[in-house]
Amino acid sequence: MDQQPVAIRRLLVTGGAGRIGSHFIKQHAPDYAIRMVDVRPWDEAAHGPFPGVEASVADLSDLATCRRLAAGMDAVLHLAADPRPDAPFESLLPNNFVATYNLFQAAHDAGLKRVVFASSIHAIDGYPEDVLVFPDMLTWPKNMYGVSKIYGESVGKYFALTAGLPTICLRIGPYLPPDTEHQLSVRDQKAYTNPDDLNQLITKCLASTIPYAIVHATSHNRRMRMDITATMRDFDYHPQWDGFEIFHPKAPNA
Repeated sequence: MDQQPVAIRRLLVTGGAGRIGSHFIKQHAPDYAIRMVDVRPWDEAAHGPFPGVEASVADLSDLATCRRLAAGMDAVLHLAADPRPDAPFESLLPNNFVATYNLFQAAHDAGLKRVVFASSIHAIDGYPEDVLVFPDMLTWPKNMYGVSKIYGESVGKYFALTAGLPTICLRIGPYLPPDTEHQLSVRDQKAYTNPDDLNQLITKCLASTIPYAIVHATSHNRRMRMDITATMRDFDYHPQWDGFEIFHPKAPNA
């Protein structure tokens, strides 16, 4: 018999002023009581008034700050990080390593029900382009940013399976809206992650009863870099977008 979905109402979103966080908050503010934190304030000019309950600016490399932010929440969507693939270790250390540990520790101590951690395709991007990567394959980073995401996956596994804090790690690919002016290489089209597809998956991960998983979080691209069979099966995920259709549309009557 299937277990009932976990009821998540009060949600802490770290990195909420960024691309992924702001889109999620705008789309799902009616579904959760959202507390947002980022190193920069919510951009009202770009996104309108903040639609959640509370927005703050804070440094997550401070554990006491993370404990204050986690208090009273049901779950954490941890997006905060230095997202640059070429970020220097001096920035990765506080923003990707220390902050990630702090959020997990604070979530555990506050008795939260779930962490959804934003990992990245950079955790496995060392594999050749023609290799279809499955979630249970060995990690293979090409940069220290990827190493920081593998670290987060490992911290999540410890807290989930040893300390009892359920955790889902989402390996997110190139993230762009379909109306963007940017173009993606064929390599990146294989890993394209549409914002609405990712939001669908995040909500299903928050409600999941799975104690721990590394989840490939891309759209249903006609050629794939990361296999999403398990994602679709285990989380009832139904991606609607194809990176090849968006970035290499067919000619009329072709």
